Amino acid sequence: MGRLQDKVALVTGAGQGFGLGIAECFAREGARLALVDIQADKAAAVAAGLPGSLALAADVSSAADVDATVAQTVARFGRIDIVVNNAGISHRNRPMLEVDEAEFDRIFAVNVKSIYLYARAAIPHMRLQGGGVILNIGSTAGIRPRPGLAWYNASKGAVNLLSKSMAVELAPDRIRVNAIAPVAGETPLLATFMGEDTPEKRAAFKATIPWGRLSTPQDIGNAAVFLCSDEAEMVTGDVLQVDGGRCI
Repeated sequence: MGRLQDKVALVTGAGQGFGLGIAECFAREGARLALVDIQADKAAAVAAGLPGSLALAADVSSAADVDATVAQTVARFGRIDIVVNNAGISHRNRPMLEVDEAEFDRIFAVNVKSIYLYARAAIPHMRLQGGGVILNIGSTAGIRPRPGLAWYNASKGAVNLLSKSMAVELAPDRIRVNAIAPVAGETPLLATFMGEDTPEKRAAFKATIPWGRLSTPQDIGNAAVFLCSDEAEMVTGDVLQVDGGRCI
């Protein structure tokens, strides 16, 4: 029996990066998966490698898309036990005044509004079931911000604090809410964080991490399994730093 055996989990941004790592770890532990990504082909490719999974194309900043993914998940599996709000974007590393308004709005829509939308869509089902788990992927950027990423840092600070606020309010409903704060990882967003992907930039980023390496999707997936499993039944409102000591 896996640690998430027969739990129904919806994972956003599941087509690549941390979302893919989380999906693979959840599948290994017996979860039934709804894989959401704005890139339909990537969601379908991941689902093809994880038998029984449901691939769903959606923009997580769209209420209609979010509502549809939750409805389709419940229609397919009969319930929804876990929501992982992983989908996220950033502006390229540059001075704050060079980020235009449209880009600012998109960052907060994808990184923060999506959590509101999934809460609105999924919590009523969880309440009827008698509980559930919400896991938000925050960032060390919201704890120890890096220069050149001001608006992204702010969005992840919101995610980290929102997770605590949700945990307090939803505890009476037996809905646990936690966040993971990864350090920069081997994902498609890395070049955006650095401004450009060069050996020198990578070395500078790694130098800020005492453990001496970037995070991997597997690191985040392993942490997500614990926080979403019954082993973490007493853990809610936590922002777990998976960061190799970056925030010390």
